[in-house]
Amino acid sequence: MTDAALETRQGFDVRPLSDLMAAEVIGLDLSQPFDKETRDAVYRAFLEYQVLAFRGQKLTKDEQVAFTEQFGTLERHAARNRGTATHPLVHTVSNLNAEAKPSGTVSSTRWHTDKSFRPAPSMATVLHAITLPPDGGDTVFANMYAAYEALSESEKSEIDGVGVIHSWELSRDNIGRVISEEEKRDAPPMTHPLARVHPDTGRKCLFMGMHASHLDNVPMAAGRARIEALEAHATQPQLLYRHHWQEGDVLMWDNRCLLHHADTNFDAARYPRVLHRTCLRGTPTG
Repeated sequence: MTDAALETRQGFDVRPLSDLMAAEVIGLDLSQPFDKETRDAVYRAFLEYQVLAFRGQKLTKDEQVAFTEQFGTLERHAARNRGTATHPLVHTVSNLNAEAKPSGTVSSTRWHTDKSFRPAPSMATVLHAITLPPDGGDTVFANMYAAYEALSESEKSEIDGVGVIHSWELSRDNIGRVISEEEKRDAPPMTHPLARVHPDTGRKCLFMGMHASHLDNVPMAAGRARIEALEAHATQPQLLYRHHWQEGDVLMWDNRCLLHHADTNFDAARYPRVLHRTCLRGTPTG
């Protein structure tokens, strides 16, 4: 994108980062509360671009919580992923081990949308870069508006009205972890539309990812095969945006119409990658 793409809105600048989605926001200090006009302008940009990268930020956990709460109600994290006693709504995304050394392991590497197993799936995630590797450690996004719109009319008709069961238990089983009974009670399976109508824009998008277990009223094997085929369709290169993190980035993205995953394109056994995550509760899909 060139400088000609820069647009000024309510005292801040917005520059698209790709032709499909994502924009960087320049000129805002997220540690300070917004007035209503600025908050509304930021939210309009969020709906337009789905991913906003706020540059040059340095937030405490309290400041990140306060920023996030300007857009809705904070969502609690899964039982295993809760933060410290002082900041239970801030989840630390990290490749560090118990000795605070790089472990070589990166989490969240499969396509997913945050909290899709909740009755009211997450509206947005805010992720603040604390410590970054010198290169890599990207986050990649798939545009589920574009994925739905790229389907044929017969494919759209086939999936419209179909429910998909999102299961925290199955998604953990997929990565080789058996969850506790507490986690099962905390996150029972939920059914959501496979072709979801975005509550703010009215546009249809696919709604699935690694938490999607199977299709309602469809044999398990057939339903899982259909989900996997749709994910392969939705994650074609032309439907993706890759975010190259910069120091001070705060990323805010729309979980209702995107999939995302962390890339392992850095030496995770040598370099730390630490980010602070807050999530906003969405609305029921039914």
